[in-house]
Amino acid sequence: MAKDVEAVPGEGFQTRDYQDPPPAPFFDGAELKKWSFYRAVIAEFVATLLFLYITVLTVIGYKIQSDVKAGGFDCGGVGILGIAWAFGGMIFILVYCTAGISGGHINPAVTFGLFLARKVSLPRAVLYIIAQCLGAICGVGFVKAFQSSYYTRYGGGANSLADGYSTGTGLAAEIIGTFVLVYTVFSATDPKRSARDSHVPVLAPLPIGFAVFMVHLATIPITGTGINPARSFGAAVIYNKSKPWDDHWIFWVGPFIGAAIAAFYHQFVLRASGSKSLGSFRSAANV
Repeated sequence: MAKDVEAVPGEGFQTRDYQDPPPAPFFDGAELKKWSFYRAVIAEFVATLLFLYITVLTVIGYKIQSDVKAGGFDCGGVGILGIAWAFGGMIFILVYCTAGISGGHINPAVTFGLFLARKVSLPRAVLYIIAQCLGAICGVGFVKAFQSSYYTRYGGGANSLADGYSTGTGLAAEIIGTFVLVYTVFSATDPKRSARDSHVPVLAPLPIGFAVFMVHLATIPITGTGINPARSFGAAVIYNKSKPWDDHWIFWVGPFIGAAIAAFYHQFVLRASGSKSLGSFRSAANV
């Protein structure tokens, strides 16, 4: 049990209990025998399927409504703002629905970051990522099945680097965007923060969904916004054109680097500095 120390005006330092979960083992063979483990994998598959179905369908719908040559309007459809809301809103909904079952990752980069921070074991991380990628393929497959006449014409919701941007710019956009997302995940689910700010009720899926929303507003014009390798992979598999595949490495390398930086920053900078401060407070109290 650890103690969180905070200053209260006129009352000095007070402590409030919080419990850090023990680090996940690198390999836990016991969890492979539990139904709850496979239930969590199924939840990740279904959540990612629903995420890709709704969001890619929104992208295709916007392009249909804004295609002037096909009878649309320049300002038709939901626009970039609406697309960003679709992605952020679905993450909010799906994280809320699955957090108690699988943790609500719905993103290989999030899973990778949590694995580096020893929040999940290697078998769980690997099976989550496989489930997320398969779910993404199925979700985009449903979009193509229901919008067969429009899917290929309007790009299939696939991620690729926009004209006028360099590879370095696209990679940086994915790294920074994923850092924002994974950093938010760590902060919103931090038990120390929950103890310290227990007087402020925080629904963890809400800031996570808003992080996805804000990153999409910033990076849709650059890469179409990946920050989720499963999202990019599912769309690339079903669309299956050369441009998305040529740029596809950006949407794995960038998010994984961003997730790793976020995990390091939260675990070894923010939490480490907090431990040092706690030690100094205790030393002062014993003088």
